Amino acid sequence: MTDIVIASFYQFISLPDYEVLQQRLLAFCRHLEVKGTILLAREGINGTIAGSRTAVESVLDYRRADPILGELKHRASSLDHVPFRRMKVRPRDEIVTFGYPAVDPTSRVGRYVEPAGWNALISDPDTLLIDTRNSYEVKIGTFKRAINPDITSFREFRDFVGDNLDSSRHRKIALFCTGGIRCEKATSHMVALGFHEVYHLQGGILRYLAEVPPEESLWRGECFVFDERVAVAHGLKVGNYRTCSACGQPVAKEDDRLADERCCHDCVAVSRSTVPQSARAPCN
Repeated sequence: MTDIVIASFYQFISLPDYEVLQQRLLAFCRHLEVKGTILLAREGINGTIAGSRTAVESVLDYRRADPILGELKHRASSLDHVPFRRMKVRPRDEIVTFGYPAVDPTSRVGRYVEPAGWNALISDPDTLLIDTRNSYEVKIGTFKRAINPDITSFREFRDFVGDNLDSSRHRKIALFCTGGIRCEKATSHMVALGFHEVYHLQGGILRYLAEVPPEESLWRGECFVFDERVAVAHGLKVGNYRTCSACGQPVAKEDDRLADERCCHDCVAVSRSTVPQSARAPCN
């Protein structure tokens, strides 16, 4: 399959008819044989879709025709196959789960920084650089000097801030995430708490990897993505990771299986430490 486009987008905006929109949007995507996932909530829209260039552009135009979503922006890259198995349009309470309804990115967020200016910001020794993603994402790649909050879900980031950061001491903070959406809520929350100088990478890691030349990059490793590509590298080229069929964690392709086990090293380590020899079975 050729000329496949994968497009990611989100927008925080009042969307009171999101449940009605679900079926119309799902039918339109399926008619065009577009696949992926779109989340709808009262607070907005968040999605990643893939298909032929014409089909993907038609879906984006369809949404932009709605006066509420007229400014919907997206990031696009090319691929040689569709990295999704089906099309899902799901109503949710939040388009990215933070678990704190008081956070409102439409009223306040941190200061956006374009990829071209990101290196200078995070190279400043006065800048506290924080990765807002989950630990399994951080494990395969992050920015040089970035702090890992060691969280298993984005819901835990609020506790990390409360337990570890102080607006009177941490005056210059830079946050980043995969595509930018988590930082919208994270910076909104921090600004509301009184952190005055909070920055976030506009377009997230994916835009940085697409626009910043590898020889100038401060990124180390690859970036986890939530589709069959598993991870991407500079230029958004498909990376060197796959998903373990047993535990679902990203594992390096060259190191994801043992000669006598059908699972990743982490699964084997857990199995050998917690499961009796007689009860062990290969991971499928």
